[in-house]
Amino acid sequence: MKKEYTYEVGDVVTMKKPHPCGSKEWEILRVGADFRLKCMGCGHQIMIARKLVEKNTKDLKKKA
Repeated sequence: MKKEYTYEVGDVVTMKKPHPCGSKEWEILRVGADFRLKCMGCGHQIMIARKLVEKNTKDLKKKA
């Protein structure tokens, strides 16, 4: 069964597949129907549908 996560700005999401730079960790910059994520490896920012983030999340680290 899939875990339900509560996504908040500042949290770090670990995805199943790595970004081309090699990092699997993304910082959440915006939450809504779409998420704005920033790659923790190279700093690249993307907009991605909430559905895709929920489907591909492996782990979620809450901000300190």
